[in-house]
Amino acid sequence: MRNDATDKTIVFSIPDNRDESVKAILTTVYNALREKGYNPINQIVGYILSEDPTYITTHNNARSLIRRIDRDDLLEILLKNYLNL
Repeated sequence: MRNDATDKTIVFSIPDNRDESVKAILTTVYNALREKGYNPINQIVGYILSEDPTYITTHNNARSLIRRIDRDDLLEILLKNYLNL
C-alpha cells in the first residue's frame, strides 16, 4: 500500500460570493457576442477549452471582463448551476 502524497485527495473550494460576479460578467460577454453576430455559446465554450481570449469579442470590453474570471471558478459555477446544486 502506497502512503505518499499521490494517495491523498486535495480539497478544492471556491467562495460562493463569486457566483453573482461571474454571472454578471458572463451575461455581459454573452450579450456582447450576440450583438456582434457570433454564437455566444460556441465562442464561450471555445474560450473555456482553449483559454484563448480571441474567442471573445472586444465589444463592450467583453474580452477584458472574461479574463477577470479564473477558469476553475468559471467551470465550478457552470457545473453547479447545470446540476442545480
